[in-house]
Amino acid sequence: MSESAVKPTIVWIRRDLRLTDHAALVAASERGGPVIPVFIRDGGVDALGAAPKWRLGLGLEYYAEVLAGLGSGLVLRSGPAREVLEDLVGETGAEAVYWMRAYDPDSVERDRRVKEALTASGVVAESFAGHVMFEPWTVETQQGQFYKVYTPFWKAVKGRTVPVPRPAPRALRAPPLWPAGERLTDWHLGDAMRRGAAVVRPYVRLGEAAAQARLAVFMRDKVDDYAQARDRVAEDGTSGLSENLSLGEISPAECWHAGLRAMQAGKAGAETFLKELVWREFAYHLMWHTPRLLTDNWRPEWDGFGWNSDERRAEVRAWKQGRTGVPFVDAGMRELYVTGRMHNRVRMVVASYLTKHLLGHWQIGQAWFEDCLIDWDPASNALGWQWSAGSGPDATPYFRVFNPVTQRERFDRHCVYVNRWIAEGRTRPSQEALSYFDAVPENWRLSPGDAYPRPVVDVKEGRARALEAYAMRAF
Repeated sequence: MSESAVKPTIVWIRRDLRLTDHAALVAASERGGPVIPVFIRDGGVDALGAAPKWRLGLGLEYYAEVLAGLGSGLVLRSGPAREVLEDLVGETGAEAVYWMRAYDPDSVERDRRVKEALTASGVVAESFAGHVMFEPWTVETQQGQFYKVYTPFWKAVKGRTVPVPRPAPRALRAPPLWPAGERLTDWHLGDAMRRGAAVVRPYVRLGEAAAQARLAVFMRDKVDDYAQARDRVAEDGTSGLSENLSLGEISPAECWHAGLRAMQAGKAGAETFLKELVWREFAYHLMWHTPRLLTDNWRPEWDGFGWNSDERRAEVRAWKQGRTGVPFVDAGMRELYVTGRMHNRVRMVVASYLTKHLLGHWQIGQAWFEDCLIDWDPASNALGWQWSAGSGPDATPYFRVFNPVTQRERFDRHCVYVNRWIAEGRTRPSQEALSYFDAVPENWRLSPGDAYPRPVVDVKEGRARALEAYAMRAF
């Protein structure tokens, strides 16, 4: 069959805003006919928090430009995915729909229904791997069970072969007539960010080229010291790639092979980097096998624990605003509001503080991060919060309560990080610290001239309160 006789293939774009190592695009291109990339704004998109939805909008705008550079485009449609795709098949005569797999329960169920409907109507519907390196159902214990602890999971996959990333297609054949699409600006994906968007935007590293540059710089300049530098919160010692991985602007396989090359070159921190990539895999593995990770205590014995779910409490409000009176915690929460991200060491400290010192439910923190993070990832966010709270798989021991004072002394000895993010009481606060007041909602009525608050709970008293609550549950 000549190439001109091959009917179009629709590529359903989701969290895979790249060209390199994009199996669905490659397969569509290899079919020989026109390729029609489409992004669908369905209920899952509408349900996103403010920062991830805004960041998605930026990513889509950039990705559309990249596709245009290949002589292609990105069709935007709104509605239930099944209906949108069936309409597009009817309009374009497409005989195949390809997409990259997702693993959260809502997406899995949606994709199953889409595949059933398309197949029943004679359309080829095929999904491809790429958002993770190891498909969750392919990693099992010797007893045929899924892994519940990270270290054995790491040992099981570290020697596996990860396919070499496929190069980007050089061109994508356009259809004779593009189907009508919607305008991205009409979706208003950034509205909930309000004035915070202008503050966070300079910290965004947008698109595939920026992600690959990030990876290259990290492997050249930072990976050797990564095992230690990743915990020094005042330094730029991490890769920063979580932002790009979350939207698939770079694939985990690209990162993995770069890490392997660095390890083979004798870079000391390369294996630690690979372990962090596998921690992300572990989160997806658990989300696939136990979807309750996203919504309920992973360990059922925690169901009766007396966490406080009242988000209106003054203590919880202070935590969200970075006004707890504990500088290390407050600095992290302000970094989150200004940059859309937070150093991983500090994430653990602020999560421990909410769930243990304040006895706030981990779901409060999970939802707040889901609203504020530009690198939000459903699996990693849920696992991180349940790990910190003690209710999750491979969790930090429930009786371990991070002391935010000693954590600051250990990882920010000279208060460089704290001083960067907290303005109150300083003669010359940093621009980053002042930016926080430009980003937060005006109805918070916060000013850098405010007095720095007294602690909402004494650190030692908060720890004692948590331990007492644990003892009464007798885990």
